[in-house]
Parts: sequence; C-alpha cells; structure tokens
Amino acid sequence: MDNSTDRGLMQSVKDGDLDKLGLLFERYHHRLFGYFFRMTSRRDVSEDLVQGVFERILKYRSSYSGESAFSTWIYQIARNLHADYYRSRKRTGLEESPVEWDSIPSNNREFHNQSDTELDQQLVQQALQKLSDEKKQVLILNRFEGFTYREIAEITASSENAVKVRAFRALRELKKQIMKLEKSRHVEE
Repeated sequence: MDNSTDRGLMQSVKDGDLDKLGLLFERYHHRLFGYFFRMTSRRDVSEDLVQGVFERILKYRSSYSGESAFSTWIYQIARNLHADYYRSRKRTGLEESPVEWDSIPSNNREFHNQSDTELDQQLVQQALQKLSDEKKQVLILNRFEGFTYREIAEITASSENAVKVRAFRALRELKKQIMKLEKSRHVEE
C-alpha cells in the first residue's frame, strides 16, 4: 500500500508504525482545529479536542478498516469526541458558557479599523454560534471543510437526503442570523 496516502499512512499506524501518526497530524491538525474552533469559538477547547482526536486514533487504530476515505473516518472521530466532551461537561456540571458576541462592544477602535472582509467573517462566525450544533456541524463540514453531502452523511451516520435538508435549513437560519446581527451592528454605529 502507498505510504504517502492518508489510507496508507493510517494502515502503517494500524500495523504498528506509530511514527506515521505524526505525518497524519501534520496533514490534519489545522483542519481539525478550524472545525472545532468554528463549533466552539474556544481556542483552548479546540486545541484539546484536536489532541483528543489523535489520542483516539492511536487507541482505536485496530478498528480502522480503510473502506471509506480517511478524512471521513477522522471527522467521525472528531464529531464523536466533540459530542462526548460536551456531554461529559454537562454531566459534571462544568458546562461552559459560550462566547457572548453581543457583549463585545462594537465601538472600540480595533473593531472599526478592521476590513469589511474581517467584519464579514466575524459576522458569519457569530451567526454560526447561534445555530444548533447539528446545523452548525453540517455547514462547517460542507462549506468550510469541503465535504460532500454523501461524505457528511457517512460522518453523521444519516442519509444523504437528511443531510441536504439539514444544510438547506441551516443556511436559511444562518442568513436570518446574519441579517439580525447586521441590523444590530448598524443600530450601534
């Protein structure tokens, strides 16, 4: 098997060549961090979750079958880890408060010196945080991570049609949230 492909590298890890996990880490840690950061808006949590993904890969390497794309498999792990993390935080009473974007004053100098593109990106991120995890996840996987609806269906263990419906509804809700945030931003200016 070609050791340069993700599948080949993971097969090597499965066969005991644990050094190859470092190459997979190099290929995926930025993408995973982006995924987790868009889901949580927390750098510290995102870093911990990325580390957790690779710990789980190491722990469950024998379960890797190579039947689907490696990226699909790693994002299944990421999705499950994210859910487990927040479920355990709730159970122990350590629920984290989400970033309160509305409490960030819009009249500070730094805010007004940002480019329109940066402000638009902030607006999208703020709007994303107002969506349910299910809707946010579909949008992040499709629009930011580049997964197809079929791949997302595999990651989320649902049908492709269900993913398409979720994506449509999520986009519609995201647009509404962006419009609300834009209105409130213009009122504050």
